[in-house]
Amino acid sequence: MSNIIQLLPDSIANQIAAGEVVQRPASAVKELLENAIDAGSSDIKLILKHAGKTLIQVIDNGNGMSEMDARMCFERHATSKIKNSEDLFSIRTMGFRGEAMASIAAIAQVDLITKEADSDLGTRIVIAGSKLSKQEPCQAVDGTNISIKNLFFNVPARRKFLKSEATEYKHILDEFHRIVLCYPEIKFSLFHNNNEIYHLPASNLRQRIVNVSGKPTNEKLVPLEQTTDILGISGFIMKPQFARKTRGDQYLFVNKRFIKSNYMNHAVRFAFENLIPGDTHPGFFIYLQVDPSKIDVNVHPTKQEIKFEEERLIYNYIKVAVRHALGKHNLTPTLDFDASNYNAGTKTPLSQQRHQENYQRREKENLKNWESLYEGLIEIQPQDVGQGDQDNYSPPIPSRINRESADQSEFRTAHSRMDDESGQDSSLLDSQNTPLFQLHNRYILTPIKSGFILIDQKFAHERILFEEFLKRMKSKDRVSQQILFPQTIQFSKAQAEQFKHVQDQINSLGWEIEDFGNNSFIVHSIPQEMHKERDIKKTLEEIIEDLTTDKDVDSPEQALARTMAKQMSISRNKSLSIEEMQNLVDRLFACEHPYLSPSNKSVISTFTMEEIAQRFNIKK
Repeated sequence: MSNIIQLLPDSIANQIAAGEVVQRPASAVKELLENAIDAGSSDIKLILKHAGKTLIQVIDNGNGMSEMDARMCFERHATSKIKNSEDLFSIRTMGFRGEAMASIAAIAQVDLITKEADSDLGTRIVIAGSKLSKQEPCQAVDGTNISIKNLFFNVPARRKFLKSEATEYKHILDEFHRIVLCYPEIKFSLFHNNNEIYHLPASNLRQRIVNVSGKPTNEKLVPLEQTTDILGISGFIMKPQFARKTRGDQYLFVNKRFIKSNYMNHAVRFAFENLIPGDTHPGFFIYLQVDPSKIDVNVHPTKQEIKFEEERLIYNYIKVAVRHALGKHNLTPTLDFDASNYNAGTKTPLSQQRHQENYQRREKENLKNWESLYEGLIEIQPQDVGQGDQDNYSPPIPSRINRESADQSEFRTAHSRMDDESGQDSSLLDSQNTPLFQLHNRYILTPIKSGFILIDQKFAHERILFEEFLKRMKSKDRVSQQILFPQTIQFSKAQAEQFKHVQDQINSLGWEIEDFGNNSFIVHSIPQEMHKERDIKKTLEEIIEDLTTDKDVDSPEQALARTMAKQMSISRNKSLSIEEMQNLVDRLFACEHPYLSPSNKSVISTFTMEEIAQRFNIKK
């Protein structure tokens, strides 16, 4: 029998390794910036073209490399950071695995120019697909200048799966922010398509955070400082009133290395308990200093996962430190005793009193529909119970039902069955005869002959808006409402740059937004479906966040329509009148695909009388 196991060539092994180390342009940016930092640089410049797909260039004034080191850095597992296994437990550099440069050279065209301070000449190396094409002495300034062109040029399958330029650019900005926030003492600059996006001089930490996130961030920051025998905790948390629905401003660093840890993030979130709404997330910039021997950073090639020796203890220290900072700055819940805003007779805020009256009115409407459902159940249910059970039968009290919805094919089957049994059209919801009522301000419930159906009101509204937005983009029919006073919105540099990529698409859906310069934009009109009371800036920030995050959609138009639908749909806790519920249901069943939300979540769930009988252990 012949031998079938063979050693892979280095070029193939490097391409395989690149799959983990270099997943997208942002991965290469991260590795190059970390190398520049480890080289002792005080000035680092990042230059991009087409979100790194065409060019990634990093120029630093660090130590540079000798001719031999310049060539060796492209070999697998070649590194200057560690020399033996013991060094793995005292790592203080950003890189140490010796995989990045070899992986990048395997899937890109690389041009490296480097020079040490005490050398007269530098070294230039040109390498592509792991094949060296040029190595020569050259004139150069002290430091290293490395250019990566045409990433994944020899791996077309990987290049094809890269996302849009806006999405890839956002990932690069994320990596850039994570690094510059760790090293405020280093000057950084970022250029994209010949435009200077960031110019970050050396500064203190607070100033660096403000320079990255924008001037309004300064008033949001609360200092955090705690020192223990186990670790040091420093940085800033954001005031509770600035909590957001996205996790964009959450940064956790360990020994100047950004890490991802849901467990430690939960410690911060727990410290904010009862201070922020349940569907929002606090912002924070937290820096931990831990003995390197007490952690393991060699968990994943990206080096963003860390194992802690005393994880629970660190969790508690973070929680206590955040709570202490909040208490120290009096950021605790307060009561508003503004007498002008209260009803003198009831000591109840007038706004709350009006809300209660409105809620009671809608509850009465809901109660009528519950009674209609009870009567229907009383008429139907005895037919499904044994003779001996009928004397003791009483209609069940409705309760909140937790159930996983069926997939689309099951919906279609149930839909057809309902049509057959009712003899009505596909909606089954005759506004004259079929009662509708709301369940826990989240679902719309209506009885049918075979049982009842539940409709998720938020997902239903998302589906309606999604299809309307797609039709509008196709017909180029803008439906807007002009706001009384144009609103000026100031974005951070990163947000402004991301917004410019999608500005035309957003305007096509009823917005009228113009660039005012200096990261500012003026909003003249908003989509007709959007409530004027809604926070325009927050809505746009959430749209930018969604649009520049990976989405499995067929086109940018679908991504925009889905994001707009998600941001403008009604909430699950919104109380609806009978008319509002009927309008929502009618529009839903007029949709082309009423069964699934734009995010492929189930909109409708059917419950049959047989299923209900089984819940009560009733046999026919």
